[in-house]
Amino acid sequence: MAPRSQPTARQVRLGAELRRLREAAGLKAREVAELLNSTSAQMSVVEAGLAGASEERVRRLAAVYGCTDEALIEALVAIAVDRTRGWWEQYRGVLDPVFLDTAEIEYHAAYLREVVTYYVPGLLQTADYARAVFAYTNPGHSEEDVALRVEHRMKRKAVIERDTPVPYETIVHEFALRVHVSDRRASLAQLRFILDKIDAGQAVVRVIPVEREGFAGAGASMLYIGGPVRQLDTALRDAPTGARHIDAQPQLEHLRTLFRRVQTAALDPVASRDFIHRLSKELS
Repeated sequence: MAPRSQPTARQVRLGAELRRLREAAGLKAREVAELLNSTSAQMSVVEAGLAGASEERVRRLAAVYGCTDEALIEALVAIAVDRTRGWWEQYRGVLDPVFLDTAEIEYHAAYLREVVTYYVPGLLQTADYARAVFAYTNPGHSEEDVALRVEHRMKRKAVIERDTPVPYETIVHEFALRVHVSDRRASLAQLRFILDKIDAGQAVVRVIPVEREGFAGAGASMLYIGGPVRQLDTALRDAPTGARHIDAQPQLEHLRTLFRRVQTAALDPVASRDFIHRLSKELS
């Protein structure tokens, strides 16, 4: 089988987790390859996510590595056997892979936690809001490029709108709710849309008021994606070179702590809904 040219984030993650288990066991790829009648080269492409691993191979590797965490093993097997070709695949080769990878990871998420300080969360944006953001931040993009990004963002909402939605909680700074990225009409529609999602039980929204003292977390923006087990959590953060996914355990632990700290600065969900309602009344 030819190596994958563009492995998805989940495929890369499976390989990375298998490598971590091997390293934790103190084994070299060559040693494991000999035990499994394989080669170091084959081990390398699997651990890089460039080749798949069957359910049997994942279970054998777990046994060789002495892994007794059944929940983790089953989660890795689930990734190995998954053949889902979601809606995001139609954008492959058209949009940056991080767009596709984020949609795929969200689709399989156990829960979603988000902190935003500058923009309304992507999962809660209206099409008009998203179009204004993409057009402004990417001035060199054509209308077609912007339309594709908006279309992709609107489809991401499926994870919180489906029959069994992914539990989603977001913390939003008042600044993000007040800034008019487009016009007054679009801003009002955006606030009403957020209220609709809250009332539908599709999102838990907590607001950090501008007047809140002791909040220095303007750079705390992130999307935290819970995996089937904690070891498979993922975070998405913006960086100067573009958005990137994080899966290193020390960094994930730091982000979990950061989310809890930001939570303490936010209003509770009921007070937050009332806050957003007041903002919408100001624009009515």
